Amino acid sequence: MLATQTMSEPQAASTAPTQSHATPPELEQTLTLLTSHRSVLGYMLLSRGQPVTIIRHSGVVFEGEQGKKYASAIARIVHSVQTGLEDVSGGHNDGDDIRFMRIRTKRHEIMISPGEHYLLAVLHDPAT
Repeated sequence: MLATQTMSEPQAASTAPTQSHATPPELEQTLTLLTSHRSVLGYMLLSRGQPVTIIRHSGVVFEGEQGKKYASAIARIVHSVQTGLEDVSGGHNDGDDIRFMRIRTKRHEIMISPGEHYLLAVLHDPAT
């Protein structure tokens, strides 16, 4: 995000029907590959708009209210990191947007890939 634009705090997540967002074939292929790995517990494809919208998900961990909580948390994480980077660069990020984030806990690892239109988050078990 450019420094001249204002970043608003992400709002609560909502769900949207998959058919409202046509996903590119490359993304479809990537999602299929992700779900084939046994260590992957699930993924979420989120909109970059406000409020954050769950476009698509896989895995029981991302279903229902739990999925909405994850979606909101992911959007907040991306927003916080991007804001922090802008703060340390003096507000001049010169297009140096986040490309990939990896957060690991004792039990899980979440990988977040923010794109121009989507946020892709993948949760996996690093022990498998």
